[in-house]
Amino acid sequence: MNEETTGAAPARGRRKVREGRVISDKMMNTVVVAIETRVRHALYGKIMRRTTKFKAHDPTNECGIGDRVEIMETRPISKEKRWRVVRILEKAK
Repeated sequence: MNEETTGAAPARGRRKVREGRVISDKMMNTVVVAIETRVRHALYGKIMRRTTKFKAHDPTNECGIGDRVEIMETRPISKEKRWRVVRILEKAK
């Protein structure tokens, strides 16, 4: 009945990855990233833009307003931070 455990840890599930623009960098180690999605209206069919804002952890404080970044879901870092900046895709002009 005893089963031996293997040395390998269980594989962690795939984490969500999003791409968006930094709209605020005024907090220490935190940036606000806006993710824009396009949704078709159910009745009228017009395509609308929906914007969702996420607070993301930026430990190096290198992101600036207007930068295009990739963020990844992570463990809760604070009350509202559940994402972290993976990399900067494009710096603002």
